Formats: sequence, structure tokens, C-alpha cells
Amino acid sequence: MAERGAPRISVAMSIYNNERVVAQAIDSILAQSFGDFELLIVDDGSTDGSPAILDDHARRDPRIRLWHEPNRGLVASLNLMIARARGDLIARMDGDDIALPDRFARQVAFFDAHTDHGVLGTNTHEIDDAGTITECTDFHPFDHEAIVAALKRGSPFCHSSVTMRRDVLARVGGYRAAYRHCEDYDLWLRLSTRTRLANLPDRLLLYRRSPGQISSRHVVAQQTGAAIARLAHEARAAGAPDPTESLEALPPIEALDTLFGRPDAARRVCAEVAPNLVYSREAMRGAGFDMLVAHVASGGARSGLWRTVARLIGFGEIERAVRLLRTLISSRDMRG
Repeated sequence: MAERGAPRISVAMSIYNNERVVAQAIDSILAQSFGDFELLIVDDGSTDGSPAILDDHARRDPRIRLWHEPNRGLVASLNLMIARARGDLIARMDGDDIALPDRFARQVAFFDAHTDHGVLGTNTHEIDDAGTITECTDFHPFDHEAIVAALKRGSPFCHSSVTMRRDVLARVGGYRAAYRHCEDYDLWLRLSTRTRLANLPDRLLLYRRSPGQISSRHVVAQQTGAAIARLAHEARAAGAPDPTESLEALPPIEALDTLFGRPDAARRVCAEVAPNLVYSREAMRGAGFDMLVAHVASGGARSGLWRTVARLIGFGEIERAVRLLRTLISSRDMRG
């Protein structure tokens, strides 16, 4: 329950080196048609001009509550803001996205009409690094049942568009540090058994895609964490303890069999993740390539991987292309 005189919505925005676009993101919140909100901003140890921009906005609008913190990452920043939020609804917002003017009005109206729902996202337009709307837009499932089905494959929400009931978020313990880079997906899985989830079909957020975003730079960690989150979700659904619940960091893949007490955990994670990494230059030049080779060598599916050899050559990774080719040939010979 929100305290007396508290705003209806607490907007949680973590900033790290967003000086080029952060003013536009903040201004899009301050211009909302629904004005009963506070904007919580954590400067997560920015080293560019972001702190000065944030200070200037905080001086000019009393709805902004700003903290300058050492760099501890997104999960720590979000949990700090959740702990300090006063509204009964907590809205997420990234420092490089743009909220359209009626986002909060539409989400508040939904929550007022659907008291059994605790999480609400929206559809989005995608914009490129220059802020231009692209032809490629995100489409998300709308009702709870479709969202739960989609969770088996990946995240059915644009994190920056989501607003949540604070009491429901508190009951599951907020975001978990172990799932860095996929903290939102782990949260949706845990919330899916505690409340109803929905997306509005309206495009109420401009979601910026850029080469430097988390999903590009940390694709291996993100995909691996998501696969482990699904294992943890299955454990909870079966009535077993979640072995990742108290972890500050996820273990290496080879330790998963012991962690989950099942002989196929590591193999399953590799099988889910490795085929999804073949189009990523970053993954194929890093740890993702070793995971792919291990997957093939252990008898994993090889469909389409001959083309990956050619893709590696295109990436300029000749030695890795040869190594994958030899592994594919060896695996085929062992299968007879």
C-alpha cells in the first residue's frame, strides 16, 4: 500500500553513460498525460556527461528523485529504487528509450480495471540509434495464457515498457543478481505463477536498438542465464527448491548437473543456447564458439551448422571455421 500523499507511479530509471539520449528519455516521462508519478533515477557511476544532465533536470522538476551511486550494475540500481519507491505501481524505463505521452494513463486505467493483474507491458515501435522508427517492430503476446506460453521460449515483454504492482514485485524479492543480463526474464518467470500478466496492443514506447546494447554485447551470458532460469522455473513448478535462489552469480555450465541434481542440466543448457549463437559475431568470436563446438562434439543437433562454417569464414575466423568443420566431420563419422 502506498503511503499517504505518495504518487500513484514510481518510475525506475537506471542511467549509465547515456549522455547523448538521456534528456530525451527523461523529457518523455515528464511530458506524460498522467502526471501523478515520481521519477526515480540512479546514476550508476556514469563517466560521461550524464550526471550533469541528470542534476539539471532534478533541479528543474521536483518529481525527480536522483541518486549518484558507484557502478554496481542494473540489478542493484533497480532493487535500490524498488526499496525507495513510494507509488503502488512501479514503471520501468531505460535511459535511451522514449515513452509516448499516454503510456502511464493507459497502464493505470488497465490496472484499475484488472485488479488480478500485476504486470503490464505495451507493444512498441523500434527506433534505430538515430531515433528513426524502423520497419522492424516488436510484437508481444497480449493475454496471460499467451504470455505464459511464450515464456517457454524467451521474454514476452519489452522490459522498458513494463509497469508492475509494487506489492507483487516485493513478494517475489525483486530482481536477482545471479541473472545479470537476463534479470527481467527470470523475474517474469517467477511472477508468472504469482499474478496475471498482460501486454497492451498499443505501441506506447519507442524502443531503441543499438549495436552497444546489452543483448548485443553479452549475448552468451544472456542466453545462458535464460536457459538456467527455465531450469529453475521447472524446479519450482515441481515443488523442488530453486538452487539459484541465493546465488550472487551463476556457476559455469559444467557445474549445473551438480547444482540442479540432474544428469542432463549442462547438456540441456548447451543444446538450448548454442544454436542461437551462430548468427552473433560477438558470440562466435568468444565463448559462444566453444559452447557450440562442445555441443556438436557431445552429439548435439547439427542442422544448419555447415552454413555456420561459411559464416565464420565471413567473420574472418578461419581457424575457428576449420575447427568447427573438423568437429562436424568427426561427429558425423562417430554417428556412422
